[in-house]
Amino acid sequence: MSVSGQKSTEATPAPFSLWRELAQLRHVREVNVLAAMLIVGALISFFTPYFLTTNNLMGVFRAFSLTAIMSIGMVMVIITGGIDLSVGSAMGLASLVTALSFDAGYGTGFSIAAGLGVGVTFGLVNGLLITAIGLPPFIATLGTLSIGRGMMYMITHGVPVTPETPEIFSVLGQGYVGPVPVPVVIMLVLMVVFALVMRRTRFGRHVYATGGNEHAARLSGVKTDRIKLAVYVLSSTIASLAGIIGFSRYLSAEPASGFGSELDVIAAAAIGGASLAGGVGSVTGAVIGAALVGVIANGVVLLNINTYAQQAITGGVILIAVSLDVLRSKLTGGNG
Repeated sequence: MSVSGQKSTEATPAPFSLWRELAQLRHVREVNVLAAMLIVGALISFFTPYFLTTNNLMGVFRAFSLTAIMSIGMVMVIITGGIDLSVGSAMGLASLVTALSFDAGYGTGFSIAAGLGVGVTFGLVNGLLITAIGLPPFIATLGTLSIGRGMMYMITHGVPVTPETPEIFSVLGQGYVGPVPVPVVIMLVLMVVFALVMRRTRFGRHVYATGGNEHAARLSGVKTDRIKLAVYVLSSTIASLAGIIGFSRYLSAEPASGFGSELDVIAAAAIGGASLAGGVGSVTGAVIGAALVGVIANGVVLLNINTYAQQAITGGVILIAVSLDVLRSKLTGGNG
């Protein structure tokens, strides 16, 4: 019971301050990357009037959507302190298996399920090699990358597979919802779903705990091996979905499909603020990182810059983004 006349010891909430809220936002990785993307976009639009046209922007979104989709799975792996180099092979082999299923006369449902099954298989193999045998993630996924790539060339003999497909299947890669391409809609839905999973569910908290301090997480009751297995399965399955969407767009499974895409996906996650040491990163940041790379690639084309310089520019952006993030962490004492 309170005593009359005695001053309350409860803390009084600080008054709202727009400046303070904006100052706190600068410590949010996603906001930093989004600001960089907007600045780059503004610079490109200053030099060319074609950048801000609806057709061009929708083309940019479509172009980076597959990388962004794959980065959603990759960032969860990176948060646990791992890496998945096999996503490009999972993407390409899923595209090929889907095409072969159509070529054998199977329906849309079975063909898509077969493609997704490739991703599940990749994820299980990667996860078991890492958790049951104890291989480092880099070695395990490098091995499955090579196996998947070799299988694609063995099956196709270097020849693209172009089967007859139902018209409804092409909607997955070529369709629109209003002015927005279907792959972009899928990307946005996955981003929202997995952002909520990582922020609001026990699974998401356990993923961060595993990457932050695996030993402490295990002592706290987190089944860290199960978490690792789950994120590798999710990463490969999401990559296989990207492969199916890519095949739906071009209706041809190329032997080199997905080759090198793992580097773009890792770059998107790193630019988006994910730490390769584990414990730090976000789904939203990874998607924005993919968008930044996509905007740069589009700017290179519109400004008639030598396309061979694109990789060098992207590499420079990665180094600058990660370096700034490291410096910001040091200045803030590792918080935020």
